[in-house]
Amino acid sequence: MLRAIALVMLLLAPVLAAQGSHAQTQAAQPATATASRLQGNAERTTLTIELSQRIQARAFLLADPPRVVIDSTEVAFRLPPEAGREGLGLISAFRFGLFAPGASRIVVDLNQPALIERADVENFGGRHRLVLELTRSTREALQRAARTTPIPAVQVPVAPRSTQSSPERPLIVLDPGHGGIDAGAVALDGTTEKSIVLMFARTLRDVLEASGRVRVALTRDDDRFVTLSDRVRFAREREAALFVSIHADSLRGVTQDVRGATLYTLSETASDREAAQLADRENRSDLAAGVDLAGETDEVADILVDLMRRETQSFSIQFARTAVRELGASIRLSRNPHRFGGFRVLRAQDVPSALLELGFLSSREDVRSLTSEEWRRNASGALARAIIGFVTRMAGETTAPQPARANPQVPQR
Repeated sequence: MLRAIALVMLLLAPVLAAQGSHAQTQAAQPATATASRLQGNAERTTLTIELSQRIQARAFLLADPPRVVIDSTEVAFRLPPEAGREGLGLISAFRFGLFAPGASRIVVDLNQPALIERADVENFGGRHRLVLELTRSTREALQRAARTTPIPAVQVPVAPRSTQSSPERPLIVLDPGHGGIDAGAVALDGTTEKSIVLMFARTLRDVLEASGRVRVALTRDDDRFVTLSDRVRFAREREAALFVSIHADSLRGVTQDVRGATLYTLSETASDREAAQLADRENRSDLAAGVDLAGETDEVADILVDLMRRETQSFSIQFARTAVRELGASIRLSRNPHRFGGFRVLRAQDVPSALLELGFLSSREDVRSLTSEEWRRNASGALARAIIGFVTRMAGETTAPQPARANPQVPQR
């Protein structure tokens, strides 16, 4: 069986490296995925995806949790909204999307241990299709196969550094959550968290830059996947004055009256059960995108770093309280608008950080708000006031920034 897996790996063409073939992949139109199909049972299961043209692809196994990852040249997925949500046989679900410029990824969740019997792109009657065949196995065999399969390093580029001049202005890093293969929460009407938060981040960036008081950089400015550690690294390397991660929550089995925005700051002890559950979901974003976390360890902080973390945490809390006050005057907040949780994306020791949940995609009213341009303008103006007020205080200024007051895009109360 291991020989079969090795043969599969040899036969599959390597994924194009983003930096080496970016120009070539941009010049050609990506293949389109038009349909998907699951067949089989608990002993043998096949996933088939119909394609408009041939692609280059590579499959590998991950053991914890058990998954199959298929990396390929870029694919435009035009599959029905329900595709991948329900499983069959060995497969519980699968996800798909852009993983990096010029590269796409499919992550297949397994109900039980399985091995790759076949992974290939074939021409069938003049049509191309990606075929993944899995056979039931044991956990030990899966772990051995995962260890012996060469896993490509995760090299996901993040958005470039800000090109603006005036380095004396503080830098604000906005972090639209999820992206690419990781859609985040999904509303009943199909609205995805990744699209909502990117639209909001772009609007907020425009408002902040128009104030003339700060520089702004986004961890992603398109539909790409960025690991949690890369988001933190992005802010630290640029010595950001503030890092704001933007999300939109979704709760199952709750009434429609659970609504509103919430600010979260870092704490190893969650403020409540909802905060703990949300932190757990957000911290699993890398797993959802097929990233192997087996070799990752938490950073070991010495006493100096710990003291720095405490000071940074204090600044983060100050910002969250300011943001709650400003946002509360413009948009609806949740019943407990400032909460605490162990969010990995907030672990920059030297950058004040907060996570903003804009609302609940499980609420029809919140979805209407989040997709409204007027709501985004109001919320962005309020949050911009909070951000500019915070960095102004951190810089030791005692008066509110006059240019922001005169700017109609940053309304003053």
